[in-house]
Amino acid sequence: MLPKSSSIRAALALLLVVVVAYGGWRLLVHGSNVPPALVTPKTNVHSEISEDVPSRLHRLAEDLPLRNRNDRPRLIALTFDDGPYPIFTPLLLDTLRDLHVPATFFLIGRDAEQWPEITRRIEANGEEVADHTYTHPDLDREPDSSVRWEILQGRDALWHFTHDPSARTLMRPPHGRYTERTLKVAQSLGYSVVLWTDDSGDWRTLTPAQIQRHLLAHATAPEIVLLHSGKLATIEALPEVVARFERAGYKFLTVGQLLQQVTPTELNHPLRHPV
Repeated sequence: MLPKSSSIRAALALLLVVVVAYGGWRLLVHGSNVPPALVTPKTNVHSEISEDVPSRLHRLAEDLPLRNRNDRPRLIALTFDDGPYPIFTPLLLDTLRDLHVPATFFLIGRDAEQWPEITRRIEANGEEVADHTYTHPDLDREPDSSVRWEILQGRDALWHFTHDPSARTLMRPPHGRYTERTLKVAQSLGYSVVLWTDDSGDWRTLTPAQIQRHLLAHATAPEIVLLHSGKLATIEALPEVVARFERAGYKFLTVGQLLQQVTPTELNHPLRHPV
């Protein structure tokens, strides 16, 4: 169970006092806003280099027609980008444990070094750890050498504190920004590039109810949900979201587990399935 609201607010007040310098550093590094256009890609998994990458990228802009068949597996992977963070990530881990659902954490290498005990706790909690680069840059603006460095440095930082094989095989480009060259560099290093089927929008200032309404209305089968680790509203939204998906017959998996059970076509062309 989540702590009572008053306890959470008190903890947050303490956080402001203890880590204000860290918060300022995060703001300088990452900024406070992400343009909406950068977080709505349609394609989700690139596990092999294709000679026809331009046509695959072209599909990103297509609005695929919705079909009403129920022949796709009702599998869902919750993914949490960024961090780890003090207060918020431990609260999130407690909530996932209480709900008995796994998740995949795409962690920033430099943040993992900042909070090593929280990084270790993510793996100990039974969650999957994956690569979100070392400093969280826009990879579509970086030369190949920098893309390679960001992925490998992020990998090494995570591997220093955890030994989850997914840190060496799954990565997500910050903000979902990438190019054909980005894909080829990542794939040459042995990575599958994982995006999402639904962006929850929790990177904006949303209430738990708004997050819940969005996720329930935009559910697909199969499903990879983009969420963020440092958001209290996201944590508060999870119990109702998990309950509704479970009542609709969905099974919660990590991304790694999901990729073993579905095809890239099923993920890149998911069926809309409101719950």
